[in-house]
Amino acid sequence: MKSSIFGRLEEYLIASLLATMTLVTFGQVIARYIFNYSFVWALELTTYLFGGVIFLGISYGIRVGAHIGVDAVVKLLPHRFSNFVSVLATLLCMVYSLIVFVGAWRYVERMHMIGIFAQDLPIQQWIPRLVLPIGFALMFLRFAQLLISLIRGRNVTLLGDEAADALKHSSNIDNSAEQEK
Repeated sequence: MKSSIFGRLEEYLIASLLATMTLVTFGQVIARYIFNYSFVWALELTTYLFGGVIFLGISYGIRVGAHIGVDAVVKLLPHRFSNFVSVLATLLCMVYSLIVFVGAWRYVERMHMIGIFAQDLPIQQWIPRLVLPIGFALMFLRFAQLLISLIRGRNVTLLGDEAADALKHSSNIDNSAEQEK
């Protein structure tokens, strides 16, 4: 239950960031081309929002299996060995997430200590940069969930299957075309 609430919160947050980014950009275009006026802060805010979408989207991509990669050799391996390789890859991804989390935390900590303000917004730069350690902490948690599933023997994958998705999409298009006839 907690996992689904967390997942929904993650989805709503990403959707809210995307919607806000779109509205700010649309408002900037309208202001610039219709009223010959420009919001000075719009580009900086959009950049921070986009960073939020990216770093929160990393963990979402792990959850839904949307990240791409080369797994042709792993698919050729026997199930038991491919599961071992998946566990090993997940552990390495967790180590990577932890290393980058520590670096991001130190970076944000130093930005806080220095106290630099954003160029066009009245906030300190460490505040929007908090998305870095938060994003990598979420990434670590998603890999931990994936690791638990792999250890329990569930059939999960680290990567999206582009070929299967393309075939499924192609068959949906073919079915739609046949229904229209």
